[in-house]
Parts: sequence; structure tokens; C-alpha cells
Amino acid sequence: MPAALIQHPFMSADGLAACHGQAMVKAMLAFELALAEAQEAEAALPAGTSQRLRERLAGHPFDLDALAAGVASGGNVAIPFVKQARAALPDELKRYFHQGATSQDVVDSALMLLLKSRLARLDALLVRCRVAGIALMQVHDQTVMVGRTLMQQALPTTFGVRVAQWTLGLEQARRRLAGVALPVQFGGAVGVHSGWGALGLTFMDGIAERLGLAAPVLPWHTDRQPIHALGTALDAAAGAAEKLALDVALLTQTELGEVAEPAGEGMGESSSMPHKRNPVRCALIRGAARQVHGHTTVLLNAAAQPLERGLGEWHAEWTPLIDGTLLLEGALEQAAVLLEGLEVNPEAMRRNLAITGGAIMAEPVAMLLAPALGQDAAKRLSAEAAETARREGRAYAEVLAEHAEIKGQVAEDELARACDPGLYIGSSKQQVKRTVSWLEGS
Repeated sequence: MPAALIQHPFMSADGLAACHGQAMVKAMLAFELALAEAQEAEAALPAGTSQRLRERLAGHPFDLDALAAGVASGGNVAIPFVKQARAALPDELKRYFHQGATSQDVVDSALMLLLKSRLARLDALLVRCRVAGIALMQVHDQTVMVGRTLMQQALPTTFGVRVAQWTLGLEQARRRLAGVALPVQFGGAVGVHSGWGALGLTFMDGIAERLGLAAPVLPWHTDRQPIHALGTALDAAAGAAEKLALDVALLTQTELGEVAEPAGEGMGESSSMPHKRNPVRCALIRGAARQVHGHTTVLLNAAAQPLERGLGEWHAEWTPLIDGTLLLEGALEQAAVLLEGLEVNPEAMRRNLAITGGAIMAEPVAMLLAPALGQDAAKRLSAEAAETARREGRAYAEVLAEHAEIKGQVAEDELARACDPGLYIGSSKQQVKRTVSWLEGS
């Protein structure tokens, strides 16, 4: 079945266009040419060799089908790639190509090059989320709504605080991703630059500089900490996007209607129920995030690799790294659009605050009544009045003021204040301000 119907809807179209077979070949060739340049700079190759290699190979039409077939016999794409490249070179240049490198050097470095541009795109998408989140939380820093715990109404909060939590999570993930290094790989057969002595490390640093990758302390053939760090950072970002999507989806439920996804032609339509407006962006985000979590599990389970070369563990990393990144990119594309165009319904939030007849304000009411009536009586009366208000469709403060045991004990204006959700939002406004300050200080 075509991947476009099953896998690609969750992935970034931009990412898919940038990460394909030809792009991998280009990245592998970039590594090999950078290696030749680094070696030539140390007089390990005759002057002009790297340029001659570039002229011969830069436009060479590598046979992708043959490369794919060669993976089955060689175990990775670098082996048939090197064979094809050498076959395209004159005899006097063949020995200078791939000199001192091993296949893992080529593949790891090429993957890092492919991921470099994708991480830049992830950062840009997360910045979009931050900008949209700041605007949304500032507009709604006093938009009161019900806070929900264990899926039940609890106490009042503000929509601004909820957006602050989403945005904070996404920005924390952005900063974590920004701190992940993408290192070059160059160590040769067993990671000690056999035959080159101290020049091996010089070559490694030179390749890193030319490719714009990080220079590692040592070759990391079976030290997969760079992959572990990248995988967990991608997973953290996926989790932050999934949190946003889950909350939005819950708030879009017909019975709540507190927010809606951005409208658009055909967005959210059902194949059989015309009245529905499904939270499809949330579904795509969550679908992508679940797959990222699965890919991360593969990367984590491949962290311990034997001796000087992985036996299947290294090979298992390739797909999760690329697909996980493209899935996250797709999820963040949806998240950015979601935050930028989220439709907020403060009236529905006010309506839902009153569903319990005021019971969500029973805590502050009991606190107000306790000095005059005692704690047990205050708790009982606040609950009884809330049930009466819900059953009769009356205002909670009105029912409280008329209750025989309360009448005359507490001023009506004090009861009204205790029943006002907008006066019981704690540090909500300050939390939004504090969050914005932290976000803008990045």
C-alpha cells in the first residue's frame, strides 16, 4: 500500500522532500569530500586531490536501486556507495577515496547531516508555537474556566494558565533540542584511526568543521549517547505536542465546546455525520506522537552496543531516527497552526462553570462560613446549597443567602464574592506574567 496513504499524513511534507535516497547519497558524498579535504590539508593526500574527487563525483548519477540492493549483502548503504564512487574514478584517484574511513563513519555522519536541517525546522516550528502561545495566554489571562482533575470539575483556573502550561512544555522541549549536539563520526575500522596516529583526531575535527557538525571527544561507534540524547529530546517534544492536542481535543467535546480547532474547508468533516467537526489536527498530532514514542523505545533499547561495532543495534537506529524526526516535524506543523488559529469560547467556559450549581465554589464558601458556623456545619451547608442551586437552576449565592442556618450570619456581598469564580483563581494572572517573562527571555 502506498506510504502516502498510511505513513506520510503524519509526517512533514517538507521533511519528506528533504530526506530521500538521493539526499542520503548527497550527504554521504559530502562526508567523503570533507574527509579528503581534511586529509589534504594535512598533506596526507597530494595537493588538488580533493578538488579532483569533487569534480568527478559531484554530478555523478549514483544508481539508487543498485545501492538499495547492495544493502542486503553489505549490511549498510555505505558499502555499495563506496564501490560505485570508486568505479566512477580514474585509477590514480581510487585509493584516495574513503581513505581511513569505515562504513559507519559514512552512515552516521550522513544521518547527522540530514538531521541538521530538520532540527533547524523543528526549532522554527517551536518558535512559532511560542509566539502564538504567548499571544493567546495574554489575551486570556483573566478568562475564567473550570479546572479539571481526574476528568472532573475541580476549582476555577484561567484559560491563560492552561495555554501557559502548553507553551511552557513546548519551549522546554525546544531548548532541550537546541542543546543536542550532532557530531561527526570518523574513527576507522575500530575507532582508533588505524594507520594514521594522532592525525586521525585532526582529520575528525577537520571533517566536523567542514560539515558544520560537532566535533566529538572520541569516535562514538558504540557510544550511542549522542543518539540517546537526540532520541529522548525528540520524544520530549512529541510529548509536549501531544499534551496540547489531548487537552484541546477534550475541550472541543460537544458537551464542553470551550475551544475549537481552526476552521477550514473540509476540516474535521465526518464521512457520515454532517453535524460533526472532528478535532483532526489533534488526532494527527497524537497519532504522530505515539509513533515517535515507539521509535524512541527502539533507540533506547539500542543504546548498549557490543565492543567496537554494533550487531544490529546500530542498524536498528536508522529508521527511528529519520522517521521519528519527520513525524515530530509533522506534529509540530499541526501544533503551530492549532495555536495560531485556536477558536476560544469564553461564553461556554462561563456556562460550564455553572453546571454544578456553584458546587465548585463550595470550598471558598465553607471557608467563609466556618468562623460563624463551625467547620463541619459550614462544609455541610455549602454542599447542600450547591445541590439546591443545581436542582432549582438558581444562583448559588442566592440560595446561600436564603438558607435559614446562614441568613444573618454572613453578609450577602461576602457570600457573593465567595461564589464568584473570577475571584478564586489564585496566582493565575501572575503565572501567565511569569511564564511570558521566562519565554521571552529565551
